[in-house]
Amino acid sequence: MPRTKRRLTLTMLGMAAILTGCQQDSKAEHPSPATEQQKVPSANDAKAFIQAAQTEIEKLQIPASQAAWAYATYINQDTAAVSAYLGEKLSVRTAELAKEAAQFNHVEVDADTRRQLNLLLNSFVLAPPSQADKSERLAQISSELDGMYGKGKYCRENGECWDLGQMTAKMARSRDNELLLEVWNGWRQISVPMKPLYEEMVGLANEGARELGFADTSELWRGKYDMPADEFATELDRTWNQVKPFYDALHCHVRAKLGDYYGTDVVPQDKPIPAHLLGNMWAQSWGNIYDLVKPERKMQVPDVTKALKAQGYDEIKMVKQAESFFTSLGFEPLPETFWQRSQFVQPKDRDVICHASAWDIDDQDDLRIKMCIQKTGEEFNVIHHELGHNFYQRAYKNQPLLYRGSANDGFHEAIGDTIALSITPKYLKQIGLIDEIPDESNDLGMLMQVALDKIAFVPFGLMVDQWRWKVFSGEIKPQDYNKAWWELREKYQGVIAPVARDENAFDPGAKYHVPGNTPYTRYFLAHILQFQFHKALCEIAQDQGPVHRCSIYASKEAGRALNDMLEMGMSKPWQDALETLTGSRQLDATAILDYFAPLKAWLDEQNQGRQCGW
Repeated sequence: MPRTKRRLTLTMLGMAAILTGCQQDSKAEHPSPATEQQKVPSANDAKAFIQAAQTEIEKLQIPASQAAWAYATYINQDTAAVSAYLGEKLSVRTAELAKEAAQFNHVEVDADTRRQLNLLLNSFVLAPPSQADKSERLAQISSELDGMYGKGKYCRENGECWDLGQMTAKMARSRDNELLLEVWNGWRQISVPMKPLYEEMVGLANEGARELGFADTSELWRGKYDMPADEFATELDRTWNQVKPFYDALHCHVRAKLGDYYGTDVVPQDKPIPAHLLGNMWAQSWGNIYDLVKPERKMQVPDVTKALKAQGYDEIKMVKQAESFFTSLGFEPLPETFWQRSQFVQPKDRDVICHASAWDIDDQDDLRIKMCIQKTGEEFNVIHHELGHNFYQRAYKNQPLLYRGSANDGFHEAIGDTIALSITPKYLKQIGLIDEIPDESNDLGMLMQVALDKIAFVPFGLMVDQWRWKVFSGEIKPQDYNKAWWELREKYQGVIAPVARDENAFDPGAKYHVPGNTPYTRYFLAHILQFQFHKALCEIAQDQGPVHRCSIYASKEAGRALNDMLEMGMSKPWQDALETLTGSRQLDATAILDYFAPLKAWLDEQNQGRQCGW
C-alpha cells in the first residue's frame, strides 16, 4: 500500500540506509582489507577483500542503526548529534571501502564476486567526500534537514499551533476551501529554511559521488537497477505510458466532480487541479475525497474504520492481525523483541518522526516498526505494508551482507502493498471484521477507492526523482528548484499550486522523502510490481474470481512462492527475482489494467462530453 502517508515510510535500514548510515574511523585507525594487496590484484584478492569489507561493515552498522532509531523516536540535540556522528563514521568508512573496490574493476572475477563489488560501489544514497570536514558537514546537514521536518509545526495568527498529523487530518476531512488553503500554505513554511542547506548538501554529495567514479549523485541513484542508467529511465517512461490513459480518465472525472463541488471558478475544467483540494497534503493520493467522486449508485462498501472501533481494536491488536496474515501464509511469527521495541503510538512527552517505517536494526532478528498509529482502515493497510518490509528483511537475513536487501528497492515497497491488495471483503469476512461479502455490483466503489490511492500516486511516484535527478545533475539550478518542481507536477500529475510560489519557497522539502534523502523511484516501481505480484500469487493460490476480489490469505502455496523470491534478497538481478514469481523478466502494467478494467469502462462512460486533459 503505497500511500502517501507512509511512504512515506522509510528511514528503513535496508542496504541503502544502513550503508549511508554509520561507521568507523579513518584509514589510519582502521587499515583497510586491501592494504596488504599486491600491486596487480588477483581474483583471490578480490574475494578476500569483499569478505573482509563485509565483516567490517557488519560490525559497524549496529550502533549506527541504534542511534538512528533513538533519534527518530526521541528527537533532541543529543540524539541528533550521536546519530549524525555514527552515521558519518560508517558512511566514510564504507566510502573508503567502495573506492578500494574500484581497484578490482578490471580484474577477472567470478559473477558472484563481481556483483558484490558492484553493490559496494553503488551502496550509497549520499556518498560522503573523502575530506573529513566535508563528510562531517554532509552528515550534519542530513540530520538537520531530517530534524527540521520532524519538528515542523504551523502556528496561526491566534497562536494556535498544528503539527503535521493535525494538518494532515484537516486536509483529509475539511471541505472548506479557505481552511485547506491555509493548511496547505502553512505546512510549506517549514521547508523554506531548508533550501540553502539542501543546495549545500547537493554539492557535497556530488563531490562524494565523483570520487566513486560517477558523474554525479543522479548517475549513482540511477545505476542501482541492473541495467544502464539511461535504459532504466526509458523503461520507467515505457511503463508510465501503459498506465497514463487510465490516469487521465481518473483525473478527468475527479476534476469534473471537484468543479461541481467547489465551482468551476475554483476548479477550471481546462486546467490542472489545484493541489490543496485532493484530500492529501501532497496531492499524491486522493482517497480522502472519495465521497465527492464516488459512483452515485447505492453501494455497500465495508467501513473498516467503523468495524475496528466496534470490535475494540487498539493499536497493538491491529498489528497482531496484520502479523497473522503473514503467519497464515506459512511465515514464522515476529520475535518477541518486535513487540517490546517498536513504536506503535505517538509519545506525549517528546518529538518523534511519525512517518511510518520498518527497521532491521541488526540484519537478523531485531525487527521493528515506527508508527504513530491511528485506528483507521487506512492505517490498518499501512501496518500490513510495514510488516511486509519486516518479513522481507528476515527472509534474506542468511544472505551475505551485501545481498541483504530487496531485489531492487521497489520490491521492498511492493511486498507490503501486495499483501494490502489482499485486504479484500473476502479477507475481512475471514477475520470477522465484516459479516458478509458485498456482491460484484459493489466493486466499482472499492475499485474507485483503490485507484484514488494507487493510480493517483503513480505519476507523483515518478516525478519526485525526475526532479532530484535533474537537481543532482545540475540541469535544475537552485534558483529554479521550486519552479521546476511545479512544472513536473503539472506535466505528470496535472496539478498546480493553488497560490503563486516564489523562488525562495522550497516546496519539495515539505515532502518527507526529500529532506530525508529517501530515493522515491522505489514507490513508482512498487505501484507497478505489486499488481504483477498480486496477479501471479492469486493464480498460484488458484483463486477463481476477478483479480480485484482475490485474497491470498491462508494460502500456503502462495506463501511458499513468495518466500522463494524474498529469500533471494539482492543475490541476483531483479529481473531474475521477478521471473521467479511471475514468469516475466519485464515490468508490465497490464496487470493494473486487468485489475481496474470495470472502473476504466465506467470512467469512460462518465467522461463522455467532458473536456479532458490540461
